[in-house]
Amino acid sequence: MTPLANTFGYQAVEEQEREQRIRRVFVAVARRYDLMNDVLSLGVHRLWKRTLVHMAAPAAGQHIVDLAGGTGDVASRMAAADRLVTVCDPSVSMMQAGRLRQHRHVHWLAGTGEHMPLASGSVDTVTIAFGIRNVTRIEDALAEVLRVLKPGGRFLCLEFSTPAAPVRPLYNLFSFKVIPRLGALIASAPEAYTYLVESIRRFPDQRAFKALIEQAGFADVRWRNLSFGIACIHVGVKARPPAPGARNGR
Repeated sequence: MTPLANTFGYQAVEEQEREQRIRRVFVAVARRYDLMNDVLSLGVHRLWKRTLVHMAAPAAGQHIVDLAGGTGDVASRMAAADRLVTVCDPSVSMMQAGRLRQHRHVHWLAGTGEHMPLASGSVDTVTIAFGIRNVTRIEDALAEVLRVLKPGGRFLCLEFSTPAAPVRPLYNLFSFKVIPRLGALIASAPEAYTYLVESIRRFPDQRAFKALIEQAGFADVRWRNLSFGIACIHVGVKARPPAPGARNGR
């Protein structure tokens, strides 16, 4: 086997192990995931998600996919009888916990960020809240989102990001010292919440993530900081093809 083959083989094993670890994390915390979010963010995550939904502006006739939608707390805010709102998530345990809440007009679909069982160009809006950092390869997930979106469709991503310098020391202290202990007390899963904190720390900052979205092929990419940058919403649009016969400058 060549050194290059060795490299790709190791990378494949590493990605598989990461995916399996993520699956174990969400099986461990599925039943109390939303409770933990309330406790760890002091309820602020609900305000962040409300902002995400407002920016998504769900409308009649749309097909909206909440990727990594878990228990459906974001999808349920966008759902109505006059539109199709689908949670697409790899964790059956998380979706089962959501189904028990009997969210109205929410549909459930097993799939990963890298492989959504949806037709190309079939979705008006894709949202994802605190899930993009848990995919195996962000670049592949962004490419998959672009594939399923209709031309002119929008991608909105709510994720933890890099807070402003004045609040960063206190935020880091809370993240790395308090969160795993609370995870142990409330969810009996300190290892899971240690992983979640580590994944936040590794995630690109606002500008770097904007560049990744643009490299995937999205247009008009921008971001909006929430709570001094502790969280951030990035928005990108799938460009429409040029009109037939259109010429540059006309």
